[in-house]
Amino acid sequence: MAGSVPQKCPQVEGERVKSYRQELWFETAARRVFLNITGQVDEALRKSGVVEGLCLVNAMHISASVFINDDEGGLHQDFERWLERLAPHAPVGQYRHNDTGEDNADAHLKRQVMGREVVVAVTGGKLDFGPWEQIFYGEFDGGRRKRVLIKIIGE
Repeated sequence: MAGSVPQKCPQVEGERVKSYRQELWFETAARRVFLNITGQVDEALRKSGVVEGLCLVNAMHISASVFINDDEGGLHQDFERWLERLAPHAPVGQYRHNDTGEDNADAHLKRQVMGREVVVAVTGGKLDFGPWEQIFYGEFDGGRRKRVLIKIIGE
């Protein structure tokens, strides 16, 4: 690749890769919310002691999402409008999933579009982001407790 320099990873006999796991819990009053969780992920990275590695952040519920984008209010409103056009909440009878007594089929579809997880490189003990990148929890069926998993591995 142009501009890349291959680097060898030093191997120390008997050294093990570190692994750190943390859960974040959310219970939003609103049905749909986008929460910037970058600070909480940064704090988990600090606690992990990992300097070089990978950080996985994933929603542990099928009606919520974790994604990376810009923390800009207009963009979040655009997401809300766009997602609601793609998978409108009402009328709830338009979805076969809701025949089970649920009313959240739209939330499952919105999660499918926005994604389950992100993986961010860890370089020099920091999340290795591009310009403006932040990590968000997207809630599409609020009103109950849900969790996000942070799993960090590296050295």
